[in-house]
Amino acid sequence: MKLFHLSDLHLGKRLCEVSLLDDQAYILDQILELVRAERPDAVLLCGDVYDKPTPPEEAVRLLDGFLVRLAELGTEVFLISGNHDSAQRLSFGGRLMEDKGVHIAPVYRGQVASYTRCDAWGEVRFWLLPFLRCANVNQFDPDCAAKTCTEAIAAVLGKLALDPAQRNVLLAHQFVTGASRAESERIVVGGEDNVDLSVFAPFDYVALGHLHSPQRVGQDTVRYCGTPLKYSLSEAAQQKSVTVVELGPKGEVAVSTLLLRPLRDLRPLTGLFADLIAGPASEDYLYLTLTDETEIPEAMTRLRRMYPNALQLRYDNTRTRRDQTVGMAEDRAPDPFAVFSELFEKQNNQPMRAEQAAFVRALIREIWEEAE
Repeated sequence: MKLFHLSDLHLGKRLCEVSLLDDQAYILDQILELVRAERPDAVLLCGDVYDKPTPPEEAVRLLDGFLVRLAELGTEVFLISGNHDSAQRLSFGGRLMEDKGVHIAPVYRGQVASYTRCDAWGEVRFWLLPFLRCANVNQFDPDCAAKTCTEAIAAVLGKLALDPAQRNVLLAHQFVTGASRAESERIVVGGEDNVDLSVFAPFDYVALGHLHSPQRVGQDTVRYCGTPLKYSLSEAAQQKSVTVVELGPKGEVAVSTLLLRPLRDLRPLTGLFADLIAGPASEDYLYLTLTDETEIPEAMTRLRRMYPNALQLRYDNTRTRRDQTVGMAEDRAPDPFAVFSELFEKQNNQPMRAEQAAFVRALIREIWEEAE
């Protein structure tokens, strides 16, 4: 059985206030061409389909068209919500789509949707686990008092009616401890979203979403496929791809990739103003760094005549290195809980009590989600 593993489309995303919808439509068309050529049995969409819980109309139309064309090709789709999605909105109409082969994980209420398919080696069972936090699990499981995401996900997976003799594929959207993040990913305060790799041991393949860099986690069969497009400067050197999973008999899984070509690349460009303004011109999304010792009047306006999709401009020279300002925009934002904890301890000469820490974490999460 051949599967395409995709995640983190982030439809509707804007980069430095520039809409990426044209780029996203282009890459979805390319994925559809790969589906036509490779004829996978199913496409796994592992969350963060949209960039916002309330996506713009254009993003909804883009997903609608993608799913319709997959259905027309006779390719089944298994889809879960991510932390950027509204599970309620994403699953709307899900029961109507079932007959077209589009299977969307419902809002989690204590049950995990599953589907069984067959190939030459027997049954394959797909488990659709949407993005979950401890509170989601504890709310619907009176016996569960999970304090960490590892405990919560372990409790959910521990109740599945898994048949170890058959092949089991899990779709999940979580941060697995030990994986590498990129700048464009949302960080949950205090590391509360970490899930230990061990909870996924019963599965033959774990199709993960959430992290934007394609990578294996601990073993080849637990994988993030990464985003189909570059969404931050930290991803500039990456080659984006579709992850192809081929399930053989129980215990045999082959993983490969099919490379994707973006409409416009995203990359850094560094040099003297005189050299950059001389070209060659480029339509790519560029993060420009000027090495001139003096600031150039209207530099960005002038450079955009050559590079219309330039996103950002900064200087790297004697002054900025002395002031340690170069590269600050690329540095990861500090954990707000850690910053507040340090401030509290300095002002009060003692750390926060457990109930105070819990209150601060909840307040930061509430503010964070409202800001999104």
